[in-house]
Amino acid sequence: MDYFTVEMTDTQLQTLSSLALAHIGDAVYELMVRTYLASLGRETNRGLHRETVARVAAPAQAEAAKKIAPMFTPEEAEVYRRGRNAKVHAVPQASTFSQYHAATALEALFGYLYLKGRKDRLNELFAAILEDDHA
Repeated sequence: MDYFTVEMTDTQLQTLSSLALAHIGDAVYELMVRTYLASLGRETNRGLHRETVARVAAPAQAEAAKKIAPMFTPEEAEVYRRGRNAKVHAVPQASTFSQYHAATALEALFGYLYLKGRKDRLNELFAAILEDDHA
């Protein structure tokens, strides 16, 4: 199996829990953020790390989700809703319950799109998140 070029069927995706999708989506989103920041030419590892952590934290992801929510297709909105309603057992101190659920939903959507092989859509949504960005 080529784990970088995954294309799961709808049936396969439906067997995964929202938290499993979020688990994958967390990594996908962070990789996209890291790639974006590195492409800006930042030189220090400390600066890259600090900025990455700030952008992948639940409050930042909740804002990102709010920004792109109007773009969601009905299918994406359903995946997002399922992710938002996932039962999480702990919320980081730096975020509210609402922010953490929105971040989990965003990650579930990114995981879903990645596993579906929709890199084009991931790039489109991520570009919308970065609009007006002055990193």
